[in-house]
Amino acid sequence: MEGEGKQFLPVWSTLLASLCYCYFIASKIPKGKLRFFLFFPSFYLFTIFPLYFSSVILKGVTSYFITYLGNFKLLLFSYDTGPLSNNQSIHSHKSKFGKQNTDNEHVKSTSLLRFIVVTIFPMKIKDKLAQKQKSIKILPLNLLHEALSFTILSTICYFYKEQLHLGLLWLAYSGLIYLFLDVVVGICNKLAKAIIDVELYPPFDEPYLSTSLQDFWSRRWNLMVTDVLRHTIYEPTRAILSKYLSKQSALISSVMAVFLVSGLIHELIFYYLTFVEPTWEVTLFFGLNGLCVILEGFLKHGLGHKLRLHWAISGPITLGLVMGTGYLWFFRPFLRNQLDERIAEEILAILVFVRQQFI
Repeated sequence: MEGEGKQFLPVWSTLLASLCYCYFIASKIPKGKLRFFLFFPSFYLFTIFPLYFSSVILKGVTSYFITYLGNFKLLLFSYDTGPLSNNQSIHSHKSKFGKQNTDNEHVKSTSLLRFIVVTIFPMKIKDKLAQKQKSIKILPLNLLHEALSFTILSTICYFYKEQLHLGLLWLAYSGLIYLFLDVVVGICNKLAKAIIDVELYPPFDEPYLSTSLQDFWSRRWNLMVTDVLRHTIYEPTRAILSKYLSKQSALISSVMAVFLVSGLIHELIFYYLTFVEPTWEVTLFFGLNGLCVILEGFLKHGLGHKLRLHWAISGPITLGLVMGTGYLWFFRPFLRNQLDERIAEEILAILVFVRQQFI
């Protein structure tokens, strides 16, 4: 961890300088291909950013926050859409002929601080209507509960991995991924809310209550990623293919495109973590889940409400399918390269450091 401390200031200073560059470029250049082209240095920097760290946890978090979501947010912002715009363009700007560009007219400008925070953190800002709606959790777990659960569960898996039944280990790793992401993103959301004072959606919506694959992937699991992929992959792909294919074919192709792109990005993240050539198992995991979502849609459309399963049956089937395919194809490269052990060792090192410093 000492090496990461030495890297912190120069690496993050470079990232912030890149974001400032994008912010001020957008204030001068109209949305479209030219802005997209001028963002290329930042796309490159965001892509190599995780390579500056040796910690598995830091590589995983930065590849998810910066390489994955950050690049997609900038891609959308190239065309003045997505969370960085959010109907709030940077500034009004003039064309080379001195006329006011209408792209940003009558639009409230956003601050540099807000631009940086929204780019870095995997957050989804609530609109005014959503702020009035109060959501109640079935299982009222807070960040502290989840952080403690993650620490205890990861420690048990680390020390008793060989003694645990394979089925229990599989369930434990599924829970650890959810807890880790929910805690990390939840903490970042609280920081972002404190910095720019906005109301945010939770990162997850109790995915363990999913009643279908469509419900799991589109409405409960990793909401920020779902939103970004909808705008960057699903909607453009469907709009283009609708000109050449039937409505149904365009829909199916767009859904598969989302899952395959997600799979390829996860392959890249695994490469950052392991530096091992991809085996494409993770892409297969997402591709199969995409096919299952499409098949589920056909069955629902064909059967209607006649044979609609009760949630007590459909829920376990949904989670079983996701975790089952995850065990077969998602976790294999993860476990094969001992990433679980390396993460547990880093967590233990952090706990020891905290105890030495504050206890």
